[in-house]
Amino acid sequence: MLRRLFTPLFLGVFASSAALAEKVTTFTLENGLEAVVIEDHRAPVAMQMLWYRVGAADEPAGKSGIAHFLEHLMFKGTETVAPGEFSVVVEAQGGDDNAFTHQDYTAYFQRVAADRLELMMKMEADRMRGLILSEDNVETERAVIVEERAQRSDSDPSSLFSEQRSAAQYLNHPYGIPIIGWKHEAEALTREDALSFYRTFYAPNNAILIVAGDVNPDAVKALAETYYGPIAPTPGLGPRLRPSEPPQLAERRLTMTDPRVAQPYVVRTYLAPERNAGDQKDAAALVILAELLGGSSTTSVLARALQFGDAPKAVYTTAFYDGLSYDHTEFGFYAVPVPDVSLADLEEAVDGVIAQFLKDGVDQEAFDRIKRQLRADDIYARDNLDRLARDYGTALTSGLTVTDVQAWPQVLQDVTPDAVMEAARNVLNRKTAVTGWLMREEDTTEGAKP
Repeated sequence: MLRRLFTPLFLGVFASSAALAEKVTTFTLENGLEAVVIEDHRAPVAMQMLWYRVGAADEPAGKSGIAHFLEHLMFKGTETVAPGEFSVVVEAQGGDDNAFTHQDYTAYFQRVAADRLELMMKMEADRMRGLILSEDNVETERAVIVEERAQRSDSDPSSLFSEQRSAAQYLNHPYGIPIIGWKHEAEALTREDALSFYRTFYAPNNAILIVAGDVNPDAVKALAETYYGPIAPTPGLGPRLRPSEPPQLAERRLTMTDPRVAQPYVVRTYLAPERNAGDQKDAAALVILAELLGGSSTTSVLARALQFGDAPKAVYTTAFYDGLSYDHTEFGFYAVPVPDVSLADLEEAVDGVIAQFLKDGVDQEAFDRIKRQLRADDIYARDNLDRLARDYGTALTSGLTVTDVQAWPQVLQDVTPDAVMEAARNVLNRKTAVTGWLMREEDTTEGAKP
């Protein structure tokens, strides 16, 4: 949700927003490690993030969940750090740490006092190549991820439905496979699976180091050369090779019923282009399209048409798009009906709203308001060290450059209403869409479209 709490008083700031741009320095070590240093001296805090250009979409066939599994195993220790000790040491310094896995990347971070950065870098570099895995540790952690899947996916009908929808959206690309893995494959992951994946992809020439906060770029480079510099790269590690999508010629539809469903809804996603290095215009237009259609619960096109008036059809609507993806991504919408409206009627109403939007075009007042909100959001984001580091890490592991990240706010401001409508006509194509209904079993009589 975009920030709404600003007044015209702040609008004068927009003209000088370029002056707020963070000071960014980059360098690359001889072993291929790329580094980005983001200076922010307002507080004596530093964040180290190590991003690997490998995620769930890069897993070997039949080994779904291995990227996430390895993320867990990375805390199992080295010759110098005992199993579980990594986070204990970080906490003892007054800091915090964590890790996360995505389709396109796996990342590890520590947030500490600036004078503890060297210790963090030493420990992170140590486990880049020095991980030790025992069979007992692997067996224990495999049980943990299977239980995690049981709690987060198998016990949640919405999560299960999302998995089914993604599998239908991507006919050939691994984005259709859940990050946590299919249960039967996650249960079969072995120590050798983890080590093979680790030895191949956890290497300096497949990593991006991001250090943000009260730091000096020259000092950061010296530390990186000391601790990451001696690590050998993986030889022959080339560009990512992923299966591509064939032309999609027909809409796919699915329904799922589950007695645990608290609220039925309709969702539709379309294949959509991602942000590309040096060419982010289409993605920027889609960001604004999503805001126009469903970015606000009160003023968006879908909200005004379906949630208000004498005969509302929805209690909630939204549209979404995130262009930070290595390959094609999705543009979509959700709609939750009021109690007496069937999913069939709600879907028909949504289709009518979208058709009317394509006919009428962009409302200039709403368009201008969204641009101001996006500019404000960019300015506020620069106060958040964590978000800045994540923005750069996500972008760089998705194939973008530092220049692309810094250009993005202006690319958004340069979008025209015509560009938004062109993007809408290109993306809102039912041949590349997946439409899904999630409902309780007793709701199955309410319309039979799927």
